[in-house]
Amino acid sequence: MFSSRDRLGVALLLSAAIGTAAAQTAYPGIGRVATPAEVKAWDIDVRPDFKGLPKGAGSVSQGQGVWEAKCASCHGVFGESNEVFAPLVGGTTAEDIKTGRVARLNDANFPGRTTLMKVSTVSTLWDYINRAMPWNEPKSLKVDEVYAVTGYLLNLGGIVPDDFTLSDANIADVQKRMPNRHGFTTAHAMWPGKSLGKPAAFDVKATACMQDCAAEPKVASL
Repeated sequence: MFSSRDRLGVALLLSAAIGTAAAQTAYPGIGRVATPAEVKAWDIDVRPDFKGLPKGAGSVSQGQGVWEAKCASCHGVFGESNEVFAPLVGGTTAEDIKTGRVARLNDANFPGRTTLMKVSTVSTLWDYINRAMPWNEPKSLKVDEVYAVTGYLLNLGGIVPDDFTLSDANIADVQKRMPNRHGFTTAHAMWPGKSLGKPAAFDVKATACMQDCAAEPKVASL
């Protein structure tokens, strides 16, 4: 008798074989169906509901060590950045953490917009660090190192304490302290669709100016 696990394995093999045959029939001699291992290697995105987040943990102190070794050369020891990259930290307050809205985003006199001022979900930080950092060696950090570096960055922004250990078990609680967690809107008629209240019209009109137009603004990082 076959066990449930055996039957599942046979089903997966048959499915892969059928998919391969279909691909070869449609485009003979060109390509093949990706294996489950190949799909898994690329399917690494982490959603705001934390689907896709792997198990792991990393402390702020561990993150500081990884940061100084692999991140500080571009982003500064304290997230202040350098001449090339915009600052990651700054512009947020303890009150912003309480309200979930960064007050200085509405302050025209504030000199810049840091990452922690703008990003609304901690999953965005984790996902980007995991897939794209460090700059010269993306996807080289271990899972626990990603947790640690993310925790260190959050600590620099006053979101988690010095002795904090970020993990898959508590990251949802950290999300409740993101300074701009309520600053994200879906009212733009593009994403995520009708199921979440898609408005009837786009929030931009794209009316082209044909005469007496204002000078085009110059956008650049500080």
